[in-house]
Amino acid sequence: MEKAILVGLRLPDSVDFEYMMAELNSLCEACDVEVVGTIIQSLDRPFAGTYIGPGKAEEVKQAVVTMGADMVIFDDELSPTHIRNLEKIIEGKVIDRTILILDIFARRAKTREAMLQVEIAQCEYMLPRVIGLDKSFSRQKSGTGSKGPGEKQLELDRRILKDKIFHLKQELEEVVAIRRTQREKRKKNESMTVAIAGYTNSGKSTLLNKIMEYSVENTEKYVFQKDMLFATLETATRAIALKNNHRFLVTDTVGFISKLPHHLVDAFKSTLEEIKEANLILHVIDSSHPEYLKQVKVVEEVLQSLEVKDVPVIYVFNKQDICTQPLVSGLQPMAVISATTGYGMDDLVKMIDQKLYSSLHRVRLVLPYDKGQIYSFLKEKTNIYSTEYKDDGIHVDVELNDYHFGLYRQYIR
Repeated sequence: MEKAILVGLRLPDSVDFEYMMAELNSLCEACDVEVVGTIIQSLDRPFAGTYIGPGKAEEVKQAVVTMGADMVIFDDELSPTHIRNLEKIIEGKVIDRTILILDIFARRAKTREAMLQVEIAQCEYMLPRVIGLDKSFSRQKSGTGSKGPGEKQLELDRRILKDKIFHLKQELEEVVAIRRTQREKRKKNESMTVAIAGYTNSGKSTLLNKIMEYSVENTEKYVFQKDMLFATLETATRAIALKNNHRFLVTDTVGFISKLPHHLVDAFKSTLEEIKEANLILHVIDSSHPEYLKQVKVVEEVLQSLEVKDVPVIYVFNKQDICTQPLVSGLQPMAVISATTGYGMDDLVKMIDQKLYSSLHRVRLVLPYDKGQIYSFLKEKTNIYSTEYKDDGIHVDVELNDYHFGLYRQYIR
């Protein structure tokens, strides 16, 4: 394992400083980095050249030697100048919270889409940070053909990165087009969709697996789940068919975190579109976490930045089996569950069902016997309460959505 020293700068307007530092520790754990020390400085504002004070930077340098650290990790996003100057003083590798999160995403990405998204985010982060200003470059020519052999190496590096980003985005767009086609197909089929959103490690994948147990046609494989930050990055969608023949799709999305790099949000926008297009959002909250209300705020801010509007939300307070604190929240509607033990899951599934299907019309249809294909369709796609075969046709007590209500209005009695 690599060893790291964490550095935090406490400013007058620093909110939740201890929480952020503790989370940085957890991010290191998720990246298989051993934290051997933490150094904190309180300042009115960051230093322009070194972020922390030059004296504190020297202290960090000594700590690196003493503790045998391989790198220094800062809790905030550093500018290219900060990184260059700090690496000069510390004489070691300096990274920030953003690059740590990007590295975790790069390790976890398994599908082609996730890999492309992470690589785009990494390249866009690196673009203004192509460091090499201290090397001797050939003088840049002016006039026609100035971008030829006399171009600075720095400019060449940037051009290579820009070209790479362009080609990666083209490839991602092809993958995204397939996802959009699938989404349009679901809309045409009037498939109900539920998106699971929430802070990282709040139990989203575990919840998806638990909901799958309520499906009477559960032939799909379970998704990977593990108690760690960003265990899964892939957007997994599973079909659920309840006993009453109500059907919906559940999509597990990537988790959010404080100071989530905007490069990642931009790169993952195509994936996060699933939340915008959903009929219902399950906002999963780790109720055992002492700062769960702050995590709720982070998730809601990201959803706002994605322009998620007018989508109903159920606040799902998870991990009640290990929760030792009373729930203080004005969030409604809410469900209190444990996705691990199954506590509260019956009520949650009922809530999901009611939210998705509250606008259904319960009617009695009388179908002529030569309209057997309509009855076959209803049997497959809707919730039928009863069926009677009478002289004047098939009497069906059934639930219909607005579209089918209009389509079969002539058969309603």
